[in-house]
Parts: sequence; structure tokens; C-alpha cells
Amino acid sequence: MNVETPQGMLHVHRTGSAGRPLLLLHPLALSGAVWDPVARFFEDKAQVLALDARGHGESTWDGADFTVDDMAADAAAVLAAADAGPADVVGLSMGASTALALAATRPELVHRLVLADGTAYYGDDAVPVWAERAERATTVPRDKQLDFQRDRWFAEPFRTGHPDEVERVCEIFLKTDSAAHGAACRALGGLDARTRLGDVTAPTLVVVGEEDYATPPAMSEALAAGIANAELRVLEKTRHLSLLERPDLWPSLASFFGGTQ
Repeated sequence: MNVETPQGMLHVHRTGSAGRPLLLLHPLALSGAVWDPVARFFEDKAQVLALDARGHGESTWDGADFTVDDMAADAAAVLAAADAGPADVVGLSMGASTALALAATRPELVHRLVLADGTAYYGDDAVPVWAERAERATTVPRDKQLDFQRDRWFAEPFRTGHPDEVERVCEIFLKTDSAAHGAACRALGGLDARTRLGDVTAPTLVVVGEEDYATPPAMSEALAAGIANAELRVLEKTRHLSLLERPDLWPSLASFFGGTQ
């Protein structure tokens, strides 16, 4: 499924047909394809919409800088084009920040919300820190960035026990446009949604890996403390891509969504 917007075409990996829509928002420098195992689990329970963010995956991009709010507006446009709202929304990492912005600004579009390994604010030094990351994203060859990414994404037992899944995610990263990766870094550096937490009305599940050092548990604790009707789950021996590392959590997500019926 493709959705045309003034800024370009948004590609959506669409599977399933029954039940309430389930919108999946992916991490930085990956794409909606990263959700493929999760989409297969939910495809007989929901209409699954896995969006490629601007410049990621098969989505196009006009080359201009964008914000997390812009990505949230893209998500809203996809739901409108699919005539699919309110939806259950799951965001992981960058996708969690996007999902948070969507739920705060367009609450009528979000039925239930899962924020995994995300944050509303990366700290007072976020702008220069993320500018440096943007520089690395655009100047260091992509394959030379993988050791850093693997270690952040997955705990060592998962990397050892599931090499095929780790390499699948790495391949998606390698295919991501470096300029879009850099622009997304700058968007995250400019994120400050702390004052919006009270605007989220959807029942919310906040999930974080205990060993996530990209968005440490304290960031998820702040999300859960600021959002009404939020529940926090800290997952032992798990790092940044928690929802991929812990497929045992997927049935409980389905229960949280009410079976997505």
C-alpha cells in the first residue's frame, strides 16, 4: 500500500484483514519490514499496517529536515488513507516517540498504545549528541556501523542464539538511506514531548529492556509516570529492540489490545 503526501510517498507493509487496525512504527534507520515476524503473529487477528518512515524502506523523501511531529502526521495520513481508525498503535524506539506524538496530537486515532524502548526527551544535550550521531550516520560506511548497532539492539544471548534474526535486521539497516538516517537523528535530537504526556488518553503499555542503554529504563519510567492509565513492564536481560528480542511478549500484547477484535 502506498500513500501520497505533499512530502512524498509513504509505503505501508499491509497484511491481515480482520479485526481492528494495528499500526506498527519502526526504529531509527530500519523500516516497516523489521516488523515482519510480529506482523505474521498478528495477521489473523488484525489489519496490520507497518509504515516505512520518510526516506526509510520504500518510502520516498524530499530531502528536507523533518521532525517527530512530521512523522506522526505521516502516521495519521496512513490511517486516514486506509480508513483505519482508531487503531492500536505500537512504536519501538524512534517509532515509540512517533507513536507518542500521534497519540498526544490525534487521540481520536489511537485505541490502545504500546511504547517500547522510547522516550519523550533525550536530555539537555540531545541536540549536539544527535547532531554527532547524524554526522556518523552519513559519513561512516554503513557496514562499519553494524558492530555498534548489534550491541545496542540485542543482548548477547539473543545474538548468539538467533543469528539469522540479527542478520535480517542488519540487512534492513544496510539498505537504509544514510541521509534519511541522519535526518531522523536530528529529528530525535529536537524531540521534547514531556509536556504532552498528559494529552495521551489511550490506555498505554510502556515496555523497556532492562539492559537497554540507548533509551534506559528511567526514560520509560518517566513515560509511564506522565501518562494516565499507563502500565510499565521492564524486561529482564533484554536490550533496545525488545519487541523483536522477546516474542514471548506478543501474546500479552494481543491480550492488551483485547484480542485486537
